[in-house]
Amino acid sequence: MTTPPLYDPPPGPILKAADILKQAARTGVTCPPVRTLLDADDIGTAYEVQRLNVRRSLTDGRRIVGRKIGLTSPAVQKQLGVDQPDFGALLSDMAVPDGGTVPARRLLQPKVEAEVALVLGADLPFVGPTVADVLRAVDFALPALEIVDSRISGWDISIVDTVCDNASSGLFVLGGTPVPLTAVNLRDVRMTLLRNEEEVSSGSGRDCLGGPLNAAVWLADVLAAAGDPLRAGDIVLTGALGPMAVAAPGDHFDADISGLGSVQVSFAPDTTDTQDTPDEGAHQ
Repeated sequence: MTTPPLYDPPPGPILKAADILKQAARTGVTCPPVRTLLDADDIGTAYEVQRLNVRRSLTDGRRIVGRKIGLTSPAVQKQLGVDQPDFGALLSDMAVPDGGTVPARRLLQPKVEAEVALVLGADLPFVGPTVADVLRAVDFALPALEIVDSRISGWDISIVDTVCDNASSGLFVLGGTPVPLTAVNLRDVRMTLLRNEEEVSSGSGRDCLGGPLNAAVWLADVLAAAGDPLRAGDIVLTGALGPMAVAAPGDHFDADISGLGSVQVSFAPDTTDTQDTPDEGAHQ
């Protein structure tokens, strides 16, 4: 997946917001919201900030391996004053093996959500794709955990903040057994997320924009219209199936999605941890 060219140099507010977020990620110290630097409703400019920092990240072998969809919950859309999801880029070094461990202090204020991942076997280059187009393009589905994170203190975010911040991306974990879409109805899947063997989230495929395929259609359309379409091999995290759960050092998460299987991740202990631990929220 390629990234569209940016302004050279980018306008001042774009560069300043990108620098603030990049500094927070580099130092591990959260920053104030960046929405005051941009127009409150200017989501287009927020994506310019996102693209600038993604482009800066493509060094030392890092590459874009797909996209994540956020804000698939109507409740969270209402909270942030929007009527559509958002998206961010997935980079190769954001992948954590199934059953792997996230190193201490790798993230600032992580939360975990379970979702359906789609892996494409064909390009989706055209505007206005149908569900049938997406079905033909998807090679297989996997259970996934998205570990969302925010560089912004206390998760004090607006839609502009989260878009600038790569849709609050952190890390992701994919299950290891691919399932063809002919073997599962993604609208009917049921999800249960356990933290340290205690249930902390549950939901269904219908809780993600009415079905994960609907989210994938939306993303394919938006990216094709922007001239940066989804390509064969891309991973698409389609959005949370239930509320997020705050992750603390030493926690272990295990998600089961009916028809797709399970996926697990742990967080290494850290006795010196000073992460923000805000209240658990709804879907990201």
